Amino acid sequence: MTPPERKPAVAKVYLGLGSNISAEENLALGIRELRWRFGSLNLSPVYRNAALGFAGDDFLNMVVGLETSDPPEELLAQIELIHALAGRNRGSGRYTSRPLDIDLLLYGDQVLDLPRCHVPRSDVLEYSFVLRPLAEIAPALVHPETGKTMLEHWQAFDAQNHALQVVHLVL
Repeated sequence: MTPPERKPAVAKVYLGLGSNISAEENLALGIRELRWRFGSLNLSPVYRNAALGFAGDDFLNMVVGLETSDPPEELLAQIELIHALAGRNRGSGRYTSRPLDIDLLLYGDQVLDLPRCHVPRSDVLEYSFVLRPLAEIAPALVHPETGKTMLEHWQAFDAQNHALQVVHLVL
């Protein structure tokens, strides 16, 4: 008797998306490509915030929740394909303007040290433009390293020093 085929486990994943070059168009491209690859998405509101670490145009940022059975490395490969479609140049430095930046924030409840990133990404607890939208779409989600929910982290965050402005976009 042949054992039943095992389906890969499905992980709830959260991605941060940001852009400050043709931001509305590039966020729309990112969302369209993520939907095409992964299906249904849980979208946060979009927020405008000043560029951090360099002088540049304001960024538009948001968080997207999705489910996938792809392992983290395959998910990161898909993200790089979407970056390429938006014209992202990886060699341009960390603190620079960009057409599209998609970061893997959380992959289920896992803590991962991958060649190109650590998950959960430290940005989750450091930046209002990541934590606020994440807390809005997944307030009860528990951070795998702190044991606190995203809402608890947001309530304790110094939001006055990290101004955000809601931007109404249809994505």
